[in-house]
Amino acid sequence: MFSYRHAFHAGNHADVLKHASLLAVLHHLTEKPTALMVVDTHAGAGLYRLDGDQARTSRESDAGLLRLAHDKPAASGGDASGGSPLLQTYLDMVASFNSSGALKVYPGSPFIIQRLLRERDKLKLFELHPTDSKLLDGHVAQLEAGRQVTVLRQDGFEGLKAFLPPPSRRALVLIDPSYEIKSDYAKVATCIQDSLKRFVTGTYMIWYPVIPRPEAHALPRRLTTLARQAGKPWLHATFSVGKDDASDGTGGMNASGIFVINPPHTLKAQLQQALPVLLKTLRRGTGAAWSVDSGS
Repeated sequence: MFSYRHAFHAGNHADVLKHASLLAVLHHLTEKPTALMVVDTHAGAGLYRLDGDQARTSRESDAGLLRLAHDKPAASGGDASGGSPLLQTYLDMVASFNSSGALKVYPGSPFIIQRLLRERDKLKLFELHPTDSKLLDGHVAQLEAGRQVTVLRQDGFEGLKAFLPPPSRRALVLIDPSYEIKSDYAKVATCIQDSLKRFVTGTYMIWYPVIPRPEAHALPRRLTTLARQAGKPWLHATFSVGKDDASDGTGGMNASGIFVINPPHTLKAQLQQALPVLLKTLRRGTGAAWSVDSGS
């Protein structure tokens, strides 16, 4: 436990999928005037250096964000060739944290979320890792956001319970554990089951790795069952860059997925437009693919 550090993986293909999707969800939820509470159960350090020792050790951002940014014309929005406004929004968000123009700082989900919140909205950040929790505290302090952002050094799975339902009756919950131990998969499902009982109309977004592990393949099926039992709509998207026999230093995870319960009605179309563009840009070998499924 506590061996996982997201700094090694910041800006990889999984981050592109997760954070582009997060932006799409947040943009929709903040269109309504009522206050929104956002809870990030596994917040990490919040900000990451792409030119730091950890990121340069793995070089995963080279085959993710940085490749997408360098191929910006293919990812830019709204043209007849199939460009994606969502990917452009994502690139613009990352660029906004880099005043020099060079992409050296990568915003994790806490900072992407905070950038889109209104004054009346609240953000609760959970992080247990002793080093990342301390870094998160420092990074959040620089925001001078006052009571809008709260950092809690607690288990996010358990700590979430205290905030559901929120006073405004509107919430987005992002669940993104490291899955470094197998029990995380079961904890995610249990957390969603409990959360839906407490607050069935909340929007719940879960990220998970698509890896050769039974628990990983079973998780989206369990989440689908929970959504159907609650009578709520769901969306499940996956993205795989494929497998390259040649070593390229990008690590062993080739695919990941997001599962959203009570998704915005706009999300499916946005992902169906964005993921083919992303695949064209980031694919690196056999098995590269994307999918978007939904139900109610």
